[in-house]
Amino acid sequence: MARYRVYAVQFDGNFDGYETLSCSDDVEAIGEAQRLANNSAIEIWSGERFVARMECKSK
Repeated sequence: MARYRVYAVQFDGNFDGYETLSCSDDVEAIGEAQRLANNSAIEIWSGERFVARMECKSK
């Protein structure tokens, strides 16, 4: 299992906290992280490697 951090991204582009996920791969991490994109954009990182960005669903 790989560790991922899902960062909430503020309107100014700064991070506003994160949640840690343990997933088998990037696809699973993206699926798990989708539920977190309700109130803000999110970025998914695995260590120093950028995985994906999702925009806020409630726009």
